[in-house]
Amino acid sequence: MGASGFPIDLILFGMIALFLVLRLRSVLGRRTGFERPQTPPPLAQAGAVIEGHAEPVPAMPTPAREFPPPSSSAGQTLGAMRLVDRGFDPAQFLEGAERAFRLIVTAFAKGDRAALAPLLGPETGHVFEAAIAARESAGEILQTEIKSLISSAITDATLSGTRAAISVRFVSDQVSLTRGRTGEIVHGTEAVTEITDLWVFERDLASPDPTWRLVAAQSH
Repeated sequence: MGASGFPIDLILFGMIALFLVLRLRSVLGRRTGFERPQTPPPLAQAGAVIEGHAEPVPAMPTPAREFPPPSSSAGQTLGAMRLVDRGFDPAQFLEGAERAFRLIVTAFAKGDRAALAPLLGPETGHVFEAAIAARESAGEILQTEIKSLISSAITDATLSGTRAAISVRFVSDQVSLTRGRTGEIVHGTEAVTEITDLWVFERDLASPDPTWRLVAAQSH
């Protein structure tokens, strides 16, 4: 407290608290179109629950990101998308696509239809549903873990009217295997394998719905 008795330290603490609140609101207010519906997340999302204790999930390093040159056909198309949707930003899109990649891969392995539904196009949704149903009918369990997302790259972009499509190549290290009814491995391996995925996301840029949905996926 100063010589005058005025609580200067309280004013400073109040200013710091106000800054932190405004900063938090600015971060939480960002939307990239890959968010799931805003429902309260289950407590388990705070960390992996092991024997009743929540363990923190280690943060993954930022993958290398690549964008097409502005003068390329894809680069010019990305620029045209910004004319239709002023809020579109390729960097934010790619960051959101990475989150969607992790979510979709994990949800598909778990057979979590509720998590997949808002992020898949109609045809892709039917394909994923058929694969999950066949796996359940066979009594098989898919175990998939993304060890590292090495890189992501926008490889192509098209714009037909207001309908936009962006192709993204993901390179990741994964452990992916399928176990049969008795626990035997029927497909895949326990070894870490580098996998390249080419995914295509679509969205109507004129729609108030900001969600980019997966409409095609290929792995090799």
